[in-house]
Amino acid sequence: MENFIEIKNISYKYNKGRTIFDNFSLNLNCEESTVLTGSNGSGKTTLTKLIMGILKIQSGEINIMGNELRNLTLGRTGELIGYVYQYPERQLFAQSVVEELTFPLIFKGVTKEEANLRAQNLIEIFSLEKVKNSYPSFLSYGEKRRLAIASVLMNQPKYLILDEPTASLDAERIESLSSVLDNLKSEKIGILAISHNKDFIKRHGQRLINLEGGKIKDDISL
Repeated sequence: MENFIEIKNISYKYNKGRTIFDNFSLNLNCEESTVLTGSNGSGKTTLTKLIMGILKIQSGEINIMGNELRNLTLGRTGELIGYVYQYPERQLFAQSVVEELTFPLIFKGVTKEEANLRAQNLIEIFSLEKVKNSYPSFLSYGEKRRLAIASVLMNQPKYLILDEPTASLDAERIESLSSVLDNLKSEKIGILAISHNKDFIKRHGQRLINLEGGKIKDDISL
């Protein structure tokens, strides 16, 4: 099984000196959906930001599809891995929901017609029809989360990282999200999700990793 993400002996500490990871290693692939759990401060979100290159490791190596992360731009990493923040408003910037979805693709040279087609499909999947012309900042928290997930799927990434994807979603919206994730798994798109939702873990967790103090306490195949 080929690894999509390889984390080799990395170390990372905050500027104030607190060490989060010390000689930490982990491999992730596109053949499985992995759920990351652990208490607050265990390093879950920090790990995902290190994988994306948002935070920089002090030592060790992270490879994405065999390419060393330090040689990839943030933009290129974002094309390979769709990343949804724990607080979705941090990644929303456009003047409308439609523009949020289509602008990055049009900027990269995708035709307006193709971008609009992809956007409309995701607007329907995530039940955003009533707010498609609304300013993202005015959306409810659940709508912002659905929009953030839809926006990263517009790029058709090869891997997906979700930080607490079910937060503020009701049962119907979680089911819609779960159906999308099921389809992604069938297309061999790997998923790493930070979650404590037992139903979500039961449905999507093929591998469960429990972090404690920046170390892997458990790594279980489900």
